[in-house]
Amino acid sequence: MSGWLPNLLQAAQPGSLSLGEGTSLLVQWGAVLGASLAAAVWDLRQRRIPNALTFPLLGSGIAYSAWVGGLSGAAGSLGGCLLAALPFVVLFLYAGGGAGDAKLMGAIGAWLGVSLSVVALLAVVLVGAALGLAQAAWHKRFADVTGRMGNLARSWYLWFVSGHRTPAAPLTDVQQLQMPYAVSIFSGVAVAALGVMLWNA
Repeated sequence: MSGWLPNLLQAAQPGSLSLGEGTSLLVQWGAVLGASLAAAVWDLRQRRIPNALTFPLLGSGIAYSAWVGGLSGAAGSLGGCLLAALPFVVLFLYAGGGAGDAKLMGAIGAWLGVSLSVVALLAVVLVGAALGLAQAAWHKRFADVTGRMGNLARSWYLWFVSGHRTPAAPLTDVQQLQMPYAVSIFSGVAVAALGVMLWNA
């Protein structure tokens, strides 16, 4: 099988991980699954993800990566942090996303490194989109939400092509469906972890 996704999964196999052996893979996924589950519960109850969870997760991810992989491990951890957080930072700056979501994804990326962060990020985005559209359909707001997504995509495309971003229209009461996104993050991380484990089985 060829292609970029199989290559990423191949790079994530325990024998080729820069952060250690197969045990390290279990530690990495165990840490991010536990933390993202805690964040999902917290977000459901309080509608926020506390720094008391994300900052220790970030620091411990970098420290663990450095302990297992030395300087290259620490560099991979920082790369994973930036990669996983960047789309959520953009959403926070330009589309009303949550800062806690961005910090949580960055901390998850610090534990997973670059290759595994790509897999986790793809899973989180796809699962989040599916859950968001399902919620919109449940509340009979599917057309409103998909219309706003189209407007945001056009705005970002014009910004990328011309360098001038057209401000997105403010959210209306109809469009502003509040979904604790940490639930999507946990669900996506769980899907990614299961996929990687099955691939390596």
